[in-house]
Amino acid sequence: MEEKKRSRGWCGWFLVLIVLAAIGFAIFYTVKQKIHKSGPDAAPVPGPPGAITKKYADALKLATQFLDIQKSGKLGNNEISWRGDSAVDDGSEAKLDLSKGMYDAGDHMKFGFPMAYTATVLSWAILEYGDQMKAVDQLEPVQDSLKWITDYLINAHPTDNVLYIQVGSPKADHSCWERPEGMKEDRPLTQVNTSFPGTDVAAETAAALASASLVFKASDSSYSASLVKHAKQLFTFADKYRQSYSISIPEVQTFYNSTGYGDELLWAAGWLYHATGDKSYFDYVTGKNGDDFANWGSPTWFSWDNKLAGAQVLLSRVSFFGPKGISNSDVLNKYKESAEAVMCGLLPKSPTATTSRTENGLVWISQWNALQHPVASAFLAVVYSDYMLSSRTAKLSCNGRNFRPSDLRKFAISQADYVLGDNPLKMSYLVGYGDKFPQFVHHRGASIPADATTGCKDGFKWLKSDQANPYVATGALVGGPFLNETFIDSRNNSMQTEPSTYNSAVIIGLLSALVTTSSVAQSFT
Repeated sequence: MEEKKRSRGWCGWFLVLIVLAAIGFAIFYTVKQKIHKSGPDAAPVPGPPGAITKKYADALKLATQFLDIQKSGKLGNNEISWRGDSAVDDGSEAKLDLSKGMYDAGDHMKFGFPMAYTATVLSWAILEYGDQMKAVDQLEPVQDSLKWITDYLINAHPTDNVLYIQVGSPKADHSCWERPEGMKEDRPLTQVNTSFPGTDVAAETAAALASASLVFKASDSSYSASLVKHAKQLFTFADKYRQSYSISIPEVQTFYNSTGYGDELLWAAGWLYHATGDKSYFDYVTGKNGDDFANWGSPTWFSWDNKLAGAQVLLSRVSFFGPKGISNSDVLNKYKESAEAVMCGLLPKSPTATTSRTENGLVWISQWNALQHPVASAFLAVVYSDYMLSSRTAKLSCNGRNFRPSDLRKFAISQADYVLGDNPLKMSYLVGYGDKFPQFVHHRGASIPADATTGCKDGFKWLKSDQANPYVATGALVGGPFLNETFIDSRNNSMQTEPSTYNSAVIIGLLSALVTTSSVAQSFT
């Protein structure tokens, strides 16, 4: 009997030890998982904006000025001495006020597709880095420029299923070289509607208005509500009448040809989810549309045409900071994994690093407007880096090799510094920054003296002039170098010397991220 009691006692203690060991292993595994995500090797979460990095602050103050240079309409507090009121009758043929908005590049066209993208990126930059912009007195100027665009986009959407997507004739506009203040040519309007749909441009405009609604929510709730209303209507229109505007209106293919609309639908739905909290938009991106359009795990380049990488990073934000029932969604994790694939492609030492770079490390994808891709990529990289920092995510794994948030920031800095003059030519591609920058920028307004009297055709003598532009197109981000890192500073070389408004959006976002450090907000609302 005594032996049995001892045996039972021994068995009991053995079971206790097994249970304790199991609990200990579970705790060890849980801690190990947390350490992998946010353990002691995770960098500390940044606090409020810290010390200002002067070169990025100086560059940001210049970059925001180009948005003022590009403004159309009746200018109020105009600080650009050589700019004045222009295109004040735009939209009159449809009894609309389309006088605001911004000229696309060195011409006087208003292209709705890239202009809406400009607004979306500016909104995103403000939402992530508004405190950093404010630290160098640039938040208000950027918000004012954003509203200049969104005012135009609201007016361009007079009814639920009609969106005006272009003002001006590219053929007529590009046949002239004149100041915008002196334009006398007709400014025809182009629209998408139920007969000639434009899912891509309508969805991008929805994204622009939804994201902007978050920017203005605290300061002007009625304007914010109007932006949301138009965004919802445009998204419904875009989704119900699915067709690329490039197919509906073949003439647009010459300048801003869209290669598809699935990316814009996901991008717009992502922004509407952030703006409204309506779970139907979350279900949209995580349901069949995600399977159809998300292109899981295949990195793409973020641009005015392709928003997929942007949508993946934006939806990763929900994975990092969203409520548990949402953030642990399996499909949402696919967006995050796809965003990580984009990041791994950008990191120079990653096993999956892109080889599309110049000898000195600039990401280089296209000879036309070459700088749009590296700057947009760097913006995404620093945003993702800050998501990792603010969520205390220590590592990003690229085919078994780990990288830290600081590696992504280092990549972003390398692209920004290249733009600002750390390149073989020691030239800043941001006009007005540093001692050496392009003097022959392909820009009508900057190239013609304000007191010159020119018509449509005789202004071409200024295009052909061997004299530097009489005005500095301050803050313009020009097209940039060829793959061999050469640059021909010629007004006729629009491939390299023409700036664009959407270039300004991504460089403003990038510089705002680098001007100092701070944690990103857990929520936009």
